[in-house]
Amino acid sequence: MAEAAARRAAADVEAARVALLAGAAPTATVDVRAPVNGAVLRVLRESAGPVAAGTPLLEVGDPSRLEVVLDLPTGDAVRVRPGQRATATGWGGATLTASVRRVEPSAYTKVSPLGVEEQRVDVLLDPSGEGWTALGDGFSVDVHVVVEEVGEAVRVPTSALVRSGEGWAVYAVENGRARRRGVEVTARGASVAAVAGGVRPGEQVLVQPGDDVEDGTRVRLR
Repeated sequence: MAEAAARRAAADVEAARVALLAGAAPTATVDVRAPVNGAVLRVLRESAGPVAAGTPLLEVGDPSRLEVVLDLPTGDAVRVRPGQRATATGWGGATLTASVRRVEPSAYTKVSPLGVEEQRVDVLLDPSGEGWTALGDGFSVDVHVVVEEVGEAVRVPTSALVRSGEGWAVYAVENGRARRRGVEVTARGASVAAVAGGVRPGEQVLVQPGDDVEDGTRVRLR
């Protein structure tokens, strides 16, 4: 214990000596070489002073080698596979294309804007096509991943679907009345579902029908 205390005291003396020398004029410079070629993305240490070994000084990266990190709820991530196509919008320019490279094997907990804890998974995408040179490190985009494609299908808003036993139904508008019709959901996304049977292309359906809506209820378009 005495020897350990002596070593600690010696380290404190050395730290004090370094602190005293911090204000003195430098007598030599040291070249700090980056491990890779690239551009300085962030300066983590701006003020002069002593720097301990291992202290990060800069973040260096190559903006021409971007990747997109998409955090998805685990319920959506299970449908994503490497090689699937994706598009990126919402960055201030035209739609960009990308492809899924990897779905991380481990999830993590993230608190949603509503304060709900969610399990999410990072999905890594590789940019493809032109236009990505306008983006840089930390930029934000809206990503849509194509997990399933249906050639010819009737589409309805997912908010129009209501439970019908073990299946689904919609309320179609027919002569001013709501008519309950069973449908088969062949594919489903966040806002739109592809259905077979029950409704024809161009027919109107009720969105978010309430509990007071039944087959034959009179409705009025708003």
